[in-house]
Amino acid sequence: MTDTFSPYNTDLSGFEARYQAQCHCGAIQYAVACEPLDAKLCHCTDCQTLHGAPMQWAAIFHKTDIRFLRGVDQLRHYHSNAEALPHSLPRKVSCAQCGTLIADEGRHMWLAFPTLFNFGNSVPGAFKPTCHIFYDSRVIDCHDGLPKWSGHKEKSTRLEDD
Repeated sequence: MTDTFSPYNTDLSGFEARYQAQCHCGAIQYAVACEPLDAKLCHCTDCQTLHGAPMQWAAIFHKTDIRFLRGVDQLRHYHSNAEALPHSLPRKVSCAQCGTLIADEGRHMWLAFPTLFNFGNSVPGAFKPTCHIFYDSRVIDCHDGLPKWSGHKEKSTRLEDD
């Protein structure tokens, strides 16, 4: 079911888009005004299940730095608690048309999926992951030299790299 309530900003006056992202079908497009605050690879079992992948790559922005260019009416929201209110946070945001996962939404934060941005041939440095989180739940080992945390970054045990 698509929500009719929209907490998302579509006002582009004075907004300078730095990067743009879109879902697979293009029904949803949004822009960000700045570099992400951080980027992480999440290995939690929820991300593995919802993304159908061993991990999720997310770039973190303040919600105030996001503007929707089109498709707010095509956003679909999912909260893992079936009894949650329709606009409970945190939640997954996806396209109602093609099903592309767009972001994880928190109260003040927007965890964008960098693969939805059009970077051309090179991912900007600020979008590159700085660490692995919930690495205890990993299904594959990653030997990339990035710090690995048992839970959230700097709020859990840092794990030794194999």
